[in-house]
Amino acid sequence: MLSKFIKEGDKIELTDVDDTLRSGTINKEPRVYKSKIASITSEDTIEVFMPIEQQKLILLPIDGEYNVVFYTEAGLYQCFARVIDRYKSNELYLVALEFTSNLRKYQRREYYRFSCALEMCARNLEEEEIHAVENNAKMWLQPNRPIKRSVIVDISGGGIRFMSNQRYEPGSMIYCSYDLVRGADRRKYEVVGKVLDVKEVETRPGTFEHRVQYYNMDDATREEIIKFIFEEERRIRKRS
Repeated sequence: MLSKFIKEGDKIELTDVDDTLRSGTINKEPRVYKSKIASITSEDTIEVFMPIEQQKLILLPIDGEYNVVFYTEAGLYQCFARVIDRYKSNELYLVALEFTSNLRKYQRREYYRFSCALEMCARNLEEEEIHAVENNAKMWLQPNRPIKRSVIVDISGGGIRFMSNQRYEPGSMIYCSYDLVRGADRRKYEVVGKVLDVKEVETRPGTFEHRVQYYNMDDATREEIIKFIFEEERRIRKRS
């Protein structure tokens, strides 16, 4: 089945997961290694040629985890993978990769988006809250304001897409609150987002789909969210 999507000779790009988690910010690009698929060894593993830079082999570490993008005749595909071996065979230097997430269609964007169904509470920000956020004030949240329940349908390190019976205007600033669970740890996230786009769902009148970009999110919180996404991808892969 894997050979229906990728094949020997397809070009790939590998980005260290730690670099991927920190990517997407202005003037900060992750380091990308270029290679090609040497062979498809199973439904979960492939061999790729050891990357070369400036005529030097890049020795990818065993157990190193990478974000892999495949350039195929049918377009771009993406998955996460782990280095399980590296060796020399018939004068060729090879790396064995084991997939740790599902292979999926990929469109280049600032952040990788993860499909989900997460409960969220949201509301418009008051003027004094917007002023505080714009001035990076720590205590910006006003208590006891009415909130509306929503459902996040995809999440990334850059923002969220969610459904709600409440319509939030494009350009407006909203408060968003949701929980993310990583293992035994549950953490509540209270973030500010800017509404980029809103449209009514054709099949569900009165339900609105919103695209929201995080506003002034600190790097530590952003990395936590992306780590959650990566761990969920791995968990789903192991379960399937």
